[in-house]
Amino acid sequence: GPWKYSAGGTCMSMARLDGKTVLITGANTGIGKETALDLAIRGARVIMACRDVEKGEEAAASIRRVYSKANVEVRELDLADTSSIRAFAQRLLREVDHLHILINNAGVMMCPYVKTNDGFEMQLGVNHLGHFLLTYLLIGLLKRSAPARIVVVSSLAHNVGWIRFHDLLSQGSYNSGLAYCQSKLANLLFARELARRLKGSSVTVNSVHPGLVRSELVRHSTILSLLFSLFSLFLKSPRDGAQTSIYCAVAEELHSLTGKHFSDCAPASVAPQGRNEETARKLWDASSELLGIVWDH
Repeated sequence: GPWKYSAGGTCMSMARLDGKTVLITGANTGIGKETALDLAIRGARVIMACRDVEKGEEAAASIRRVYSKANVEVRELDLADTSSIRAFAQRLLREVDHLHILINNAGVMMCPYVKTNDGFEMQLGVNHLGHFLLTYLLIGLLKRSAPARIVVVSSLAHNVGWIRFHDLLSQGSYNSGLAYCQSKLANLLFARELARRLKGSSVTVNSVHPGLVRSELVRHSTILSLLFSLFSLFLKSPRDGAQTSIYCAVAEELHSLTGKHFSDCAPASVAPQGRNEETARKLWDASSELLGIVWDH
């Protein structure tokens, strides 16, 4: 069948990315770093967008140690600050002619209640709104570079998420787990709605569930860290966790597939609240309003 390029959740595609430019958010650790390494080995120019440039440079150096010809560069991007996102995009648009693959990978998980620079609840602010704004600012470049792909890292957690339109930013009440699940459902709804809007543009958008990965995401939660160590036998390494992102970024058979959700390098089911077009549109409008942008195309 069409999924012949994945075996047991490993991306088997031999696709090369010579001459292609890739941008990965949160590429200094975990899945993002493994994705950056894989795409660099395929010949891509990989821009690693990281909040912590020093950690980013360490990650880039370790990628070059594995593959000396890796064309990786680190740029500062703080998704919790819209002025940082705008500055990052402006500089990128000045200095980069093409962008073929955008991987919205960065995420925060289960953090205590904190606000972003713009007053958004941190998990929705970084995981969803920051990436929404970044994609908005780069969409013209992606269209000009078409065929292009956008990969949005969501999670199985979207299954227990719902969008609390009456209190999107958790100002009334805050539960770190619920806010995380809401942000991951938002990722999925954004990917589906953007795919719908980009139909016929040769820019595809798909979302992925990386699997439960041993990662730094759980550093905020003692209970989760405990659970994760109990379940560590079932957890994926970051390398395994990156496979579906890589698959959606490179697999030839996906060149015109859009608006789908993937897990273990194969199409995966989406919870009913992740398939609701009205919710997706409503979230699109609410996100645009919070960010003060008009994104109509």
